[in-house]
Amino acid sequence: MRFEPIAIVGRSCLFPGASDPQALFSLVREKRVLLSDAPAGRWRLSTEHALARADDTHDRAWHARGGYVDGFVFDRALGDELAALDPLAQWVAQSARDAMRDARCEGDAHTGARTGLVLGNLSLPSSGLSAFAESVWLGEHAAALGLRGEARDRFMSGLPAQLAARTLGLGLGGFALDAACASSLYAIEAACRALQSGRADRMLAGAVNRADDLFLHVGFTALGALSPSGQSRPFHADADGLVPAEGCGFVVLERLEDARRNGRPILGVIRGVGLANDGRGRGILAPSERGQALSMRRALEQAALRPEDVRYVECHATGTTVGDATELRSMAEVYPQSMPIGSLKANLGHAVTAAGMAGLVKLLEALGHGVLPPTPLERASAALGDRFEVLAHERAWDGPRRAALSAFGFGGNDAHLIVEAPEESASRVFVPAPVPSDEVVVVARAYRVGDADTLRATSAQASAVTLPLAETRFPPNDLRKASAQQTMLLSAALDATRGLELPRERTGVFVGYGCDPEIAR
Repeated sequence: MRFEPIAIVGRSCLFPGASDPQALFSLVREKRVLLSDAPAGRWRLSTEHALARADDTHDRAWHARGGYVDGFVFDRALGDELAALDPLAQWVAQSARDAMRDARCEGDAHTGARTGLVLGNLSLPSSGLSAFAESVWLGEHAAALGLRGEARDRFMSGLPAQLAARTLGLGLGGFALDAACASSLYAIEAACRALQSGRADRMLAGAVNRADDLFLHVGFTALGALSPSGQSRPFHADADGLVPAEGCGFVVLERLEDARRNGRPILGVIRGVGLANDGRGRGILAPSERGQALSMRRALEQAALRPEDVRYVECHATGTTVGDATELRSMAEVYPQSMPIGSLKANLGHAVTAAGMAGLVKLLEALGHGVLPPTPLERASAALGDRFEVLAHERAWDGPRRAALSAFGFGGNDAHLIVEAPEESASRVFVPAPVPSDEVVVVARAYRVGDADTLRATSAQASAVTLPLAETRFPPNDLRKASAQQTMLLSAALDATRGLELPRERTGVFVGYGCDPEIAR
């Protein structure tokens, strides 16, 4: 399926050591590493209670190292409502506003009515949600302990997108999605489709990670994914895991022809966004070469490009031994030529949902400066072989300035984006192709799961769920650990599609889901 080129006309970012794209690229060129210990008070627990001991890792983290945003100052001109909320909501609104300013279209009432926003956001507790939950659990004792929770902070999954859209006067509103570590590129793909279908004339696509940092560190320790050494070292011979980071970023998108006609500053052109899912793999945490390679091939097919037309890949590469090796094998399957690669996670750590947005901002700056960016790396992993080169120093970008960006998420969400410098698209004229029609299944089924008080107020309550294993083909260990909400959703999906012949390569799932404050316990 052909992909109508989409122009990137504005961008913004807020990441460790970088409050704007120029600062981000400066730290990339200087190969600075921005990892540090968690800011004082961030975890709300003493180190003694939060950090793991050799004989006790249950509900504890190996360390408090991460990539942390420092020095953010909220612009109160964006409103008192946002000023009272979790920093996550403030980051989103301010970064979206900054991207609109960069595109020189802030306050453009003419097109504001046909502008929308898509946000990649992690459906885990934010610090504000955790604080609110604590105030509820402690009840009358909360005030004595100086704890005050903001009730609206419990809605930090979707509310930030809606507030940003309302604050900026975006007529098409905003919504959030969660594709885990692939969320940035999934948000961009959704925004591109809104433009290509004619539903919108301008879209903001962004992503944020400001989840409760203690929750992330403890969770990644439990999964065995956190780096025990506290170092983020993609493609390194001694890589031992990931290090979480936080941040936010946005891009402003328009159809390429519209951007040219409107005289917008075109920073880059998106030629394709390939999505795939590992599907029925070894488990939700096990990466799959098949799914990753499929997303790469789809992006190339959409762009009508050959693999050798891409000159650099910004990799997902989180610093986990299995994950990095799998990604290298996937790329070797699709990109047969020798090619320079890199990963911003060596500088910042893994920003989870926002990682892909950070990588895209890095690529836009590299395209604009005409340089292939370096990546901090002392001793290369043997898995690199002689096919791919992690640049120790920046290099002039000779030949076509066209790059790819990968983002792979838990659960098997894979995404691959191709972006090029505007001059590479200067003579390109897009001829729309017929859009294939798809069968759509609409499921109207809801369950509520909670404590006794919740259930008393529930009119439709599920007492039991039966899942036929022959139909689910779900790894038994994952199924045993699934929550009640997850198994009920799976049951509803099976009921809705039973008897249908689903085209595996063209079937997707969207689930409306919010973060349950109870998981902050």
